[in-house]
Amino acid sequence: MPTHHQGSADEVRALDAFIKLVRGTNSTLAELLPPLQRDFGLTESQLGVLEALHHLGPLAQGQICQKILKSGSNVTTVVDNLERDGLVRRVRDADDRRVQVVHLTEKGRELIERAFPAHAARVTALMATLSSEEQAELGRLCLKLGRAVAG
Repeated sequence: MPTHHQGSADEVRALDAFIKLVRGTNSTLAELLPPLQRDFGLTESQLGVLEALHHLGPLAQGQICQKILKSGSNVTTVVDNLERDGLVRRVRDADDRRVQVVHLTEKGRELIERAFPAHAARVTALMATLSSEEQAELGRLCLKLGRAVAG
């Protein structure tokens, strides 16, 4: 549904594009997140933390925030829950005791190695609606927008 705003052409175009971006994102997440919870007991943020640790190695909580674009308080809660479930462990940085580095446990590694391929397959299936060229263009445009917004 396009915007019903009666502003300038720039406002109407921007709002219409934004509405489509948000609706497309929400529709896609509505398809991706229930199987993630049902099959692996993971939330979107938990998957993001486990995936970052799996592909990048141990990270400080602040680095995780930057990687998954979540607030510090959100990441703390997510890591608390992952630690409670034995999927990650925190280790104080030897050089800066204020910093906690998060590591995958063996149980966490086993879970992400099962969950991520299934999630990637679902993403791939949903994105197949777009041609490979359209997927590349969407990625380029989202990156451009994200970088501009982030400054």
